[in-house]
Amino acid sequence: MSTTIESLSALSETADFLPILGTDYIEFYVGNAKQAAYFYQHAFGFQPLAYRGLETGYREAASYVLRQGKVTFVLTTPYHPGNFIADHIYRHGDGVRVLALTVEDAAQAFEETTKRSGKAFLTPTRLEDEYGYVVLSGIHTYGDTVHIFVERKNYRGAFLPGFTGWNGFGRSEPVGFKYVDHCVGNVYLGEMLQFVTFYREVMGFKQLVSFDDKDISTEYSALMSKVMANGNGYIKFPINEPAQGRRKSQIEEYLEYYHGQGVQHVALAVEDIIYAVRELRRRGVEFLETPKAYYETLLDRVGKIDEPIEVLAELGILVDRDDEGYLLQIFTRPVQDRPTVFYEIIQRKGAKSFGKGNFKALFEAIEREQARRGNL
Repeated sequence: MSTTIESLSALSETADFLPILGTDYIEFYVGNAKQAAYFYQHAFGFQPLAYRGLETGYREAASYVLRQGKVTFVLTTPYHPGNFIADHIYRHGDGVRVLALTVEDAAQAFEETTKRSGKAFLTPTRLEDEYGYVVLSGIHTYGDTVHIFVERKNYRGAFLPGFTGWNGFGRSEPVGFKYVDHCVGNVYLGEMLQFVTFYREVMGFKQLVSFDDKDISTEYSALMSKVMANGNGYIKFPINEPAQGRRKSQIEEYLEYYHGQGVQHVALAVEDIIYAVRELRRRGVEFLETPKAYYETLLDRVGKIDEPIEVLAELGILVDRDDEGYLLQIFTRPVQDRPTVFYEIIQRKGAKSFGKGNFKALFEAIEREQARRGNL
């Protein structure tokens, strides 16, 4: 199937039984939250926000909260073995556990999704302190990943009740992350449609874009993907599954090393990708390599752009165009030892698409990395 795109305005006109205001936070379970927090602060430019742990009276785990623009990351590590957090890390390595969504009414969000066969994770729970209260609820999605619905309209604290302010590890400067553009999930072969159905029927999402193995393939491997978006278009969740290929695809490699289904990458939107990538490279963030030949015919493929081609080539930034404009994007290497979670940095200049024209170059770059790891 070739790409098909519905306008976001059309999506917003349909009845939305689960109005979502945006991505509230993304929580990672990690082996060492303090060191991970240092990395995200000084390599990615996230700013310290809040902390929960022994010093605040919480005996189960330590959590560090960092924010940049509207992007909030929570990094959590357990104090002891023999619990779900420790088991999650043992099985998956560092990875995303929670994709939290801001809603007006967490109890209603829970009721609407569970009555549509969503599997309950957290019944509506009120947490409060001197800054007010929040209501949390949640449901399961693919693998061990969960969605938490966060109602925080009556809360004035830095993050959530139980957390205290935290000053971080010295001074760091942001690189310009504005918001979460999309989060990509990898699922097993034959299960993509199951989760497309889940997002459509349980959460009221619509299919925004569809790609098949003719769109996303190389000589060696392929995958299929469907992008699901909520009613106002703020939340976009592409769902990937592997397709038959001559060798192991990037999705199969992820599933093997993550030992299950989960979040493959988080796309972070910026207003100046050249500045952001230069800063990230200077701070030691590693990116996939783009062959220089990619840029020799770039203008023939995408037409006139504002950015100097030589600068894009120097930094390895990809460009693609759709009917509404163009986008610039680049992908990091995995940010942990397992070849699992990575990041996309994206700047949209009108484009609403996901870089279909770059798929071949991107996949070949990923396959070069897989070959180095002996996993192609």
